[in-house]
Amino acid sequence: MRIRPALPGGAALLLAAAAWAAGAQAALPAAPATDRPGHGPAIPRAQMALAQPAASAAASASQAAAAPGPSLAPTDPGSATAAAVSSGDAPPVPGGAEILPLPPVSPRLGEGRDYEHCMDMMASDPSGALDFAEAWEATGGGEGAQHCHAMAAVELGDPATGAAMLDRLAQDSAAPALTRAAVFGQADSAWMMAGDAARAYASATLAATLSPDDPDLLIERAVAGATLGRFPEVVDDLTRALDLDPRRADALVYRAAAQRHLERLDLAADDIDRAFALDPDSPEALLERGILRQRTGDLRGARGDWQRAAELAPDSGTGDLAQQNLALLEAGPAAR
Repeated sequence: MRIRPALPGGAALLLAAAAWAAGAQAALPAAPATDRPGHGPAIPRAQMALAQPAASAAASASQAAAAPGPSLAPTDPGSATAAAVSSGDAPPVPGGAEILPLPPVSPRLGEGRDYEHCMDMMASDPSGALDFAEAWEATGGGEGAQHCHAMAAVELGDPATGAAMLDRLAQDSAAPALTRAAVFGQADSAWMMAGDAARAYASATLAATLSPDDPDLLIERAVAGATLGRFPEVVDDLTRALDLDPRRADALVYRAAAQRHLERLDLAADDIDRAFALDPDSPEALLERGILRQRTGDLRGARGDWQRAAELAPDSGTGDLAQQNLALLEAGPAAR
């Protein structure tokens, strides 16, 4: 079960940031965002954890404290993911809204009826899963019981405890390297839910060391790295992920956002074009292209992209962000 943070749009991560912070330059071509939190429109997050203004970070942290645990429903690991962040440089605080679902194949650290029962309880009765795991651990349940215990902690809204358990388990486990890598990947995601991007990045690095050819793990480390403002490394990780799987439209959108933060707008536009070639109706790509168009003064084009994103994803974080950007665009500079 690779937990991942919450992102807008079917595989979504963070819906907390405002589109533009008060006082930002609004719908005008934006200057470089260095040391200017809140500058620019809202963008999807694994569209890069690319910076959240301080007020939004506080709101996000508050939401994270009240957020439920992660959904355990499988999803297509290649679907585009995103999180609400503004295009400034202050790193966002991961927190809760929608939950990024798990990939279809979960790491297995146990076998047998008890392990299956404990993990099967997770979505419908996480408290029962926790009680079962604790009792099972007391009677020698081993790694399977510890894994279920850690997952239940995350599901019950204590991602920091679960992340620490997952890190220890992956470090000490006798399981194969690829399984340990997947558990470190779960720890990365849980640390992101807990708002600790530095520890998330460390877990993701251990995961990628054990499984260097896993594009999902590279993308997950890129999300943590972007939260820390490590955009050159983010580009490197996403480039490697795309070398391994060139049809990952989500990675292209994320890399475009990272390139934009490095002021490489032409490269960002190229990545968005490639993402549209793979997924012509990607709301996340539309949201990011709107940001790029706003940056270059094409306000009509930005408006059209955000309107289309809102139409395609009306009940999602991506759609909400598009609506926020449209409202701020229409309000004009005085309102921002």
